[in-house]
Amino acid sequence: MARDARAAALALHRFGLGPRAGAIEAIVSDPQGALMAELDRPDAGLVATPDLPSSGAANRAVFEFNAERNAKDKVERRRREAAQKLAGNAGMENAMAAQSEAQPATTEQPDQVPLPRRIFLDEARARFDAAIGAEIGFVERLVWFWSNHFCVNADATVMAGSYEREAIRPYVLGRFADMLQAAEGHPAMLVYLNNVLSIGPASVAGINRDKGLNENLAREILELHTLGVRSGYSQADVTNFAKILTGWTIRETVSDPDHGGEFVFLRRAHEPGPERVVGHDYPDTGLDQGHAVLADLARHPATAPHVATKLARHFIADEPPATLVDRLASRFLETEGDLKEMTRALVSAPESWAPQQAKIKRPAEWIVAALRAVGRNGDIQRIVGGLNLLGEPLWRPAAPKGFSDDDAAWLDGLGQRLDIANTFAQRVADQLDPRAIAEATIGPLASAETRSAIERAESKPQALTMLLMAPEFLRR
Repeated sequence: MARDARAAALALHRFGLGPRAGAIEAIVSDPQGALMAELDRPDAGLVATPDLPSSGAANRAVFEFNAERNAKDKVERRRREAAQKLAGNAGMENAMAAQSEAQPATTEQPDQVPLPRRIFLDEARARFDAAIGAEIGFVERLVWFWSNHFCVNADATVMAGSYEREAIRPYVLGRFADMLQAAEGHPAMLVYLNNVLSIGPASVAGINRDKGLNENLAREILELHTLGVRSGYSQADVTNFAKILTGWTIRETVSDPDHGGEFVFLRRAHEPGPERVVGHDYPDTGLDQGHAVLADLARHPATAPHVATKLARHFIADEPPATLVDRLASRFLETEGDLKEMTRALVSAPESWAPQQAKIKRPAEWIVAALRAVGRNGDIQRIVGGLNLLGEPLWRPAAPKGFSDDDAAWLDGLGQRLDIANTFAQRVADQLDPRAIAEATIGPLASAETRSAIERAESKPQALTMLLMAPEFLRR
């Protein structure tokens, strides 16, 4: 692509996480090439997080934390009950004395932030530090896209952040089949979609415990993660696939304190026998039976257009051009699900460079773009709080389909964005030159109306607010 400042700015907003100072000039000679180069960067998508626990370690730590807290609460209840009993027998004075003896003075202060919250915030900080510090942020956007495609929920499991690090980041530029296997077998997914509760009715455990199937994981894999709705699978396929996935569970921390929370295949809970799923027969090979179904779903002809449409919708338009979707799906099939090659096809497609900014940035993208624009790292508590206010709470989608990529889902939140932009600008703008920031971030894209509004602003905070709420900044 020829030297083009407008294309460079568009690349940073549409494919990245917004320009930083000097970013447009840095890629102006070849915006497409800059995006491609980020895909080829060593360790692209990974984050250096030596201090963050693995999913299993986080699960075990929270289990022990909750057990200790419950024990303390139980002891405290017993103390109160003893004091109340004494009050009834010997009067209030004796009860108060007994309570004083039962509660020795201590200088120990309770944790200000409970362990589950600390783990969540540490994971969130690692995620947003990677986004804010990225040169362009294209690979981070891909991580966020695939994490939302294979979403879990932090309300269901403390492992949501580590899940993204373990099941999404290592595969974001690899093979779709590998990411699929990693995501569906991850403890966070098994907990979120209740597969830990699913037991084959005719299995040893099912017979002994009178337990049965839970079809959530099987259904969402078919409907959301691979084939898509109206792709030809039946309820029988869902049920049979659910039987195949029985036995995919996690170790219980209460009985396995060293490996609790880690994946385990429990043969005695696995439904015995062969099953037929989406036209294929799968003999009972235990754990490998499920892996075989996932491998076939990854290369099924319906999977390619399903994921291609979602990728194009995320980056380009609510109703992406059919030619673009076909190009991405074809590349997916040609390369056996090579996600880097499909992403390269997205970047090189002429439809991806339409001048109109057709997509509203999701709240997390907009917040990160604002922080990158002003050169701030941001406070993770404020970032998380802002996402809650704007309807995109981190790792907390309302349903397994994840957060919407349709503009209509985010239009109602623009009023809240104005409030957040104003508060943010009041805090930081006096130390900045909002007009210079506008030139560095949306200059090549800015309309005459946007330029005039920023120029006529009565104060620095007002000018920065105008910039953050400008159509060119709000959209990809």
